[in-house]
Amino acid sequence: MGAKRPMSKTAVVLFNLGGPDEPGAVRPFLFNLFNDPAIIAAPRAVRWALAHWISRRRAPAARKIYDQLGGASPLLANTQVQARALEAALGEEARVFIAMRYWTPRSDETARAVKAYGPGRIVLLPLYPHYSTTTSASSLADWARAAARVGLGAPTSGICCYPRAPGFVEEVAARLRPAMARAARAGRVRVLFSAHGLPEKIVAGGDPYQWQVEESARAIAVAVGDDALDWRVCYQSRVGPLQWIGPQTSEEIARAGRDGVALVVVPIAFVSEHSETLVELDMDYADLARQAGVPAYVRVPTVGVGARFIAALAELVRAAAARAGALSSGEGRRICPASCRRCPLETGG
Repeated sequence: MGAKRPMSKTAVVLFNLGGPDEPGAVRPFLFNLFNDPAIIAAPRAVRWALAHWISRRRAPAARKIYDQLGGASPLLANTQVQARALEAALGEEARVFIAMRYWTPRSDETARAVKAYGPGRIVLLPLYPHYSTTTSASSLADWARAAARVGLGAPTSGICCYPRAPGFVEEVAARLRPAMARAARAGRVRVLFSAHGLPEKIVAGGDPYQWQVEESARAIAVAVGDDALDWRVCYQSRVGPLQWIGPQTSEEIARAGRDGVALVVVPIAFVSEHSETLVELDMDYADLARQAGVPAYVRVPTVGVGARFIAALAELVRAAAARAGALSSGEGRRICPASCRRCPLETGG
């Protein structure tokens, strides 16, 4: 193979959810979340009122969660470490910026920083391997608004998803194998690939998220190299009265207790540690597993700054920087079935 062609001066923008950086930020963070039209599809005035009501009602419980993490979310710090690792992998012609959707630094602040950097090209990279209208699409739309506001006119390309990117799949598989060996000391092992859930109506409307999550799980199961692997996909973090996609992770933990199998839990849709891994999986669901009589409960770490994962992100960025502005999957083409009508390669984002 020949040497990689150097990129022109490139700004890479990593998108993530964000999280409160101190206890007083919990309620405004929740307000920003529920005031997003991608989360609550209602007229602006109605959504604003609902966001105030929901954030006020949920803030006390959310503060208790963040109290277990020292009063703040570690997501920004973890994303900053990923940004520096990606910057090192890309070389001196690229600078990596962070834009959080619901807390600082937000797209307006980051767009100003990118403009000051003066890149020849911008690459947009959500830290969500699986595309959803509620995550990647929302972040990318917010970025487009912020970039237009500051007059950021550099050619821009983006990556919508990478559920089967080999480096992502291999990084998860490499972390899964020793976890399975550890759990196997307690007997037969079952692997749960746990992802954040979505209301069923969003998936029924053509959102590709569930299909892509299940594609990732299949690819990782193959990469593990165990033809007899007992695995299944499940979903966590259900809130509100709507019907959500399933099965729920809590239900699968209870099932494992009835079946007498040890569990290995893989946070498949999260690439860095935060409240849903460190509290929900490591504390709440670990307690549930003990109560259910699960012989062993082992949680696989997120991919973080694993070498294979960071190399995969660098490869995605280089590929995106070399093409026109259309969003692309990590495979350079549409991968979703026709039923996924909200795939950005069909809708244009």
